[in-house]
Amino acid sequence: MKRYLDHRIRQDLQKKMVVLTGPRQVGKTTLSQQLLAEFSGGQYLNYDVMTHRKVIQEQSWRQSAPLLVFDEIHKMPDWKGWLKGVYDGKAPGQSVFITGSARMDTFRQTGESLAGRHFRLRLHPLSVREWSEAHQVSPHLALTHLMARGGFPEPALAASDSDAQRWRNEYFNGLIREDVLEFSRLKEVNAMRLFAEMLRSRVGSPLSIASMARDLNVSPVTLNKYLDILEALFIVFVVRPWHRNIARATLQAPKVYFYDTGLVLGDDGLKFENLVACHLLKNVQWQQDTRGASVDLHYIRTKDEAEVDFCLSEGDTLTHLLECKLSDTKPHRALGRFAEQWPDAQSVQLLRECRAEADKGRLQIRDAALWLVELEV
Repeated sequence: MKRYLDHRIRQDLQKKMVVLTGPRQVGKTTLSQQLLAEFSGGQYLNYDVMTHRKVIQEQSWRQSAPLLVFDEIHKMPDWKGWLKGVYDGKAPGQSVFITGSARMDTFRQTGESLAGRHFRLRLHPLSVREWSEAHQVSPHLALTHLMARGGFPEPALAASDSDAQRWRNEYFNGLIREDVLEFSRLKEVNAMRLFAEMLRSRVGSPLSIASMARDLNVSPVTLNKYLDILEALFIVFVVRPWHRNIARATLQAPKVYFYDTGLVLGDDGLKFENLVACHLLKNVQWQQDTRGASVDLHYIRTKDEAEVDFCLSEGDTLTHLLECKLSDTKPHRALGRFAEQWPDAQSVQLLRECRAEADKGRLQIRDAALWLVELEV
């Protein structure tokens, strides 16, 4: 299946090294194999494979290879300095493509800088637009499918729901068991697993780190570290409240969502909200990575507990206010209030099941499937 980053990667490889990150099994290796098919004589090397690691360490790959793909290279000590030397000494016309399942900016932060030598791209799970276009189905059918299966390619393409669930069980357990050890100590894995399990039923709600820390018998500092690790491994992502003072915003309770909507434990309302969050983050990071746009994803919650699910910002300006509902066409009270407070922002109530779209004052009642399919990626 062709992915939304295909063309951009090809463009960027003509100018600089490309570093592609994203969740494990989101399609990075498949994408790199498709690229290699176009670069006759290209070479793929995975640091997790022992025979490949020896070639990487000795730098004994084919010097004539038009494309070098290095996977999981961030697990190598001093990988930035090593990669800088490889790129600076590469053969003329040779392209370098890096993939990894952890955020490069948090994994082994010390060492050389790659500034000026690379473009960063982040690959996300399948969206309503991608599934609809690839399978020639309506946005509504695409949304229904992704609500049930999540957006990761293997469960989305699985022959049955049971096959998809078997994949998900192995995927989640493998992430906690294996990948977390790259960041943490063995004795912390069980606590991390319990924390991740607890998060599955707390999607969309502001987190009380102090309360969860007491339940797990760890300190809030430790639990915040665990959250950072889960975020760095693309298991969850954090949405923080909107505030022009960023430091003040980070002190308020975050909301957490899963990259894999299928991991959410809860009713269809929670799964729908998680799916919308994934789409919004995907589009925000697409704009950040490809245009350098200063856009971001937040939520709004006031001291009197008025809240809207999401808001989008550009610089210090709110551009969108978004509330997710399964079928309620009655205007959301907080959304209406914030629409008056920020009249220049587009205020949208997204409905999973929408019989008729409508405008009610500043509020737009919109069919979620149709609205999501119009997003850029």
